[in-house]
Amino acid sequence: MTEQLALHSAFAIPNSQFATPVEINDLTVAYRDKPVLQDVDLSFPEGKLCAIIGPNGAGKSTLIKTVLGLVPAAAGSVRIYGKPYVEQRRLVGYVPQRGSVDWDFPTTALDVVMMGTYGKLGWVKRPGKAERDAASHALRQLGMEQYAERQISQLSGGQQQRVFLARALAQDARIYFMDEPFVGVDALTEKAIITLLQELRAQGKTVIVVHHDLDSAPEYFDWVALLNVKLIAAGPFDTTFTSDNLRRAYGGAMTAAIKHFAHFEEDMKSEVRSKK
Repeated sequence: MTEQLALHSAFAIPNSQFATPVEINDLTVAYRDKPVLQDVDLSFPEGKLCAIIGPNGAGKSTLIKTVLGLVPAAAGSVRIYGKPYVEQRRLVGYVPQRGSVDWDFPTTALDVVMMGTYGKLGWVKRPGKAERDAASHALRQLGMEQYAERQISQLSGGQQQRVFLARALAQDARIYFMDEPFVGVDALTEKAIITLLQELRAQGKTVIVVHHDLDSAPEYFDWVALLNVKLIAAGPFDTTFTSDNLRRAYGGAMTAAIKHFAHFEEDMKSEVRSKK
């Protein structure tokens, strides 16, 4: 990780201490005149592991795809460190849902990871030894170096996910968006993912993850945005991940489940009291 941190100095962000990593203002997205996101105002803090949580159809994946310019907005604006995404794209890494990727495409794991270096090369320059070394290093960090020359179609689901995480790592971004990276992976891969996220946070990177598992969320993340078409609440877990906010996000159908998660409030309150 220290090697990549040193590389980042060449891509420093001017006056970044005065800019918000991701700022979303009055964002509305609609499919066939039906709002998928409505009037969302949301800013993600620097250097935190952030979760986007909400029920199916809440617009979680749509939110990050709109930030990345993959889905058009009907209204509103998005800024990355105070500028439009198109001006800051090399500062942003993206790990899509595994199910949205064509895994039958004939390419190796190493080639996929090297794609993460293309943003810094531009349209003309071809990847060379430095880019290959960076890709190999990223694969090694995720325990995938021995699969570098393996066709991605021959990898397991967890291995494929680690390859895509390595691609994002090779990009050496400042902000990482990940769309449900824990879905369908084995325990070893889940551990590798959370270890990587924690290392990115230690470097001061901002990581924003669409997440569905309420049980693991308080353990994995520092900060949460609860979403259901509209923003329900956002902030640190100890003040935001409450049974009241969960009920507002998920509705009456989640009442029984919310009772199960109500202990999080008491646990976090007890922890805060013990620190005073």
